[in-house]
Amino acid sequence: MKLSILLLIICLPFVALSQATPVIHYKIFSTATQKPATVADIINNMAKADVLFFGEEHNDSTGHLLELELFKQLAQQYPGKTALSMEMFTTDCQLVLNEYLNGFIREKNLVSDARTWPNYKDYRPLVEQAKQSQIPVVAANAPSRYTNMVTRNGLNSLQQLDAQARGYLPPLPIDTATGPYYDKFVKIMGGHAAMAGMQIYQSQNLWDATMGWSIAQFYKKHTDFKIMQINGGFHSEEKMGAVAQLKKYAPKARVITIGAYADESFDNPDWAKFSKLADYIILTDAKLPKSF
Repeated sequence: MKLSILLLIICLPFVALSQATPVIHYKIFSTATQKPATVADIINNMAKADVLFFGEEHNDSTGHLLELELFKQLAQQYPGKTALSMEMFTTDCQLVLNEYLNGFIREKNLVSDARTWPNYKDYRPLVEQAKQSQIPVVAANAPSRYTNMVTRNGLNSLQQLDAQARGYLPPLPIDTATGPYYDKFVKIMGGHAAMAGMQIYQSQNLWDATMGWSIAQFYKKHTDFKIMQINGGFHSEEKMGAVAQLKKYAPKARVITIGAYADESFDNPDWAKFSKLADYIILTDAKLPKSF
């Protein structure tokens, strides 16, 4: 009896997402029309795209459920031609990730050796789905030790690395052009005074460039695949950041972006705020508990 109750509690959030129930915890909108859309609309639109960027809030529990639902439906629509790419794994852990997906090592070794995020429970369903369905997963992010190098000493410090280390990073030098993305970054950091130099912006560029480069490397070898990239929203908003870097490395790659936000305008979107952020906006109920 206790087990049945526990299973019911665990499954309730999935039921809310997968069935037409009176309780709606999210709404999807097309920014082109500013009208409601569905998961199926996004999947159908992928017929004209190669990469689907899902820009998340890392602690949005409903957003994580939607990532999994989108990933499942994309894999169903394109069996054997779907890949997952994740900010949550770094390029130097690709071997460990592959070993886990192939069933060679235990999950505890994945968690320790691939340095999974503290909230790995939020991404575990995606990885397990990929493992079960034999879907490749790209460890897309730059190793944190190198972004830390840049934050302390600037991008030029990466030139000191040996060939093996540079192999985990996109080709140097990395584009750090100023413009709208820089202005947006400065604003979110609290102004120039809070940044103490350009190094922190350069480390953001390394982060973005590595994700864009990682996706591009996979795309060039699998041009018939559909790639779903998971990252924090800032990295792909307005198709800047990692999206812009991807287009530099793979100009022919066609991109669709999603921005997911737990927001108070859940029932009445503030289009002045959301209209330019992504191709699709997912608003989740801000009153729901966070995943951490």
